[in-house]
Amino acid sequence: MSTLSTLGNIQLDRSAAFPAKFADNPFRTVVLGAIQRRNAVLDALFYDVDVVTPEETPDLAFWLAREGAVLAVPPSGQGKIQLFLTPQEFFRDGGDVAALAVAGVGSSALGAAAFARNVADALGKPVAAVVSGYGLADVLTEALGGFFWFGGLNSIRHIFEPLDAASKSFSKTEQSLEASDGVAWTRTSKDTETVITLLTHDHFAGKLLIGHSKGNLVLSEALYAIVAEHPAKALELAATSRIVTISAKIGMPVPFHNVIDVMGEWDWFGALNSRPDIKADYTAPHAWHSTNPAFPMNMGLKVTETLRAVLPMFEERTTAQSMVKIPSTLDMPQVLTAGLRATTG
Repeated sequence: MSTLSTLGNIQLDRSAAFPAKFADNPFRTVVLGAIQRRNAVLDALFYDVDVVTPEETPDLAFWLAREGAVLAVPPSGQGKIQLFLTPQEFFRDGGDVAALAVAGVGSSALGAAAFARNVADALGKPVAAVVSGYGLADVLTEALGGFFWFGGLNSIRHIFEPLDAASKSFSKTEQSLEASDGVAWTRTSKDTETVITLLTHDHFAGKLLIGHSKGNLVLSEALYAIVAEHPAKALELAATSRIVTISAKIGMPVPFHNVIDVMGEWDWFGALNSRPDIKADYTAPHAWHSTNPAFPMNMGLKVTETLRAVLPMFEERTTAQSMVKIPSTLDMPQVLTAGLRATTG
């Protein structure tokens, strides 16, 4: 299935859902509609959307797969992607997964599903993916430059989260979803909240955490919040978790030390959004920020191939090589996010 064909399918599915979407919340539908269509195009540019089948795209339309939704993504040819609107639905009806993947560029379910399938193909096991979404807070952040400087500015999106929540008050379905998972009116983004809920749940089996681009920031925010609010759980997670960041080197909190940072050889975009004091553990040759293998000049970072090369490094590392990358003032956005969340808990 070609990239253009996949993109066409997802846009048709979104158009078909427009009347019901508008009836539920005309304000958000009008304000965010064009941006969400643009983000699907971005996901097609930055992710390997060809691995998503035509049968799977209807469930990935924004009307269904909202911010904070969880996808259970099996390897190619081993079943259909499952959509769960809340973590509670995932734990009730979902199966075991080997990893948690968080995409970040276009912030739509299409990119999340494609990225997670690449990871699932590398592991040969199902992977959970969190849909980042794109709300009013993200629009305002991007207007201030956060799209390009999310390492320093994207945390300000949380200042605008109450506005995002207020806009959802026009929607009956959004209100019922937020009430069901207990994060209504939080000043932390729904994607970060969902990651926290998954990682602190006793039945979540995924020990490999993988992010791409801004998805690495979401993982870091969640881990900083867990360290602050659930220190015992954080120690337990740190002892068993392995973390791979792709295309943006983002600091993780102590005690999370088992981290491999992957960068494309030509990824200046990711470098702009990375902590400059963190060195890449693995450099993907001739690769840029995109993970779509169809990217021009063969500059797409091939996630499945890269993970197969990188994952054995966890076993080969010495204790010294897996030392904590000491947090710095550049991690202050994640620290502040954890603080904001605590004030609304």
